[in-house]
Amino acid sequence: MTTNLLIAIKNIVESPLSNIVYHNNSSNRANLAGDSLELYIKDVFCNSLQTETTAEKNKIFSQNFSYIGNQNNPPDLIIRNGDAIEIKKIENLNSAIALNSSYPKAKLHADSPMITKSCRECEDWREKDILYVIGVVAKENILKSLWFVYGDCYAAEKEIYEKIKNTISDGLKELPNLELAQTNELGRVNKVDPLGITCLRIRGMGHIDNPNRVFDYLIKNSEDEFSLNALLLRSKYDSFPIEDKKALENLKNTNFSISNINIKSPNNPANLLDAVLISFGRKI
Repeated sequence: MTTNLLIAIKNIVESPLSNIVYHNNSSNRANLAGDSLELYIKDVFCNSLQTETTAEKNKIFSQNFSYIGNQNNPPDLIIRNGDAIEIKKIENLNSAIALNSSYPKAKLHADSPMITKSCRECEDWREKDILYVIGVVAKENILKSLWFVYGDCYAAEKEIYEKIKNTISDGLKELPNLELAQTNELGRVNKVDPLGITCLRIRGMGHIDNPNRVFDYLIKNSEDEFSLNALLLRSKYDSFPIEDKKALENLKNTNFSISNINIKSPNNPANLLDAVLISFGRKI
């Protein structure tokens, strides 16, 4: 593994930024902020914040990532022989996270119809841990908050979501006089008009609550200028290289902490899971 979450957090704590503006040709402010956040996340994982040229950054990214995706198919990144990363940008601390046509994932599976052939073949893999990175980017590209939360702390098993999707799709098949087509969406009906020239696409538009709401029993409302929280199962934390854990645990910063906690299981809230919460705040 070339990089990991602990390395990224160490880079942020040692060199925190508030403004994530990067040069970008996009005229759309929302796209600009999203692209800047994604590039910032690549940089903190690759320790390339001070690298100036795009060509040199691309070389470093290629060394650390086996896959860099697009806006239409998850994930956004895959660390070489490591985790998948999905990056989400929002503008308010408590805004819901838009998932578009994809449901939240506890793990990323190679047989998922939502991923591309390039993603499926970037490595020899069947299942990967998926890390959701949620950034609150306010006006003027000010980065207010970052959440790093693993899917198995945040989302239920895929069967929970697929049961609902399949129920809807199977229900469409029972309706009379519909010409259904194969699709990765909830459904597609062809020839809905007399001329047979119109189709109806039925898409799911999923949202998931912001981690600030989901894990409000773990964190306090902060007046910090910038806050970072990372949540992962204890077993995942223990799996990281010893040298990376020691480097993080030895950071000398009064605003940084690593805590052993319990979280509700996404599959059964009656069960509590051993987890680790890593927090950092830069005061106003």
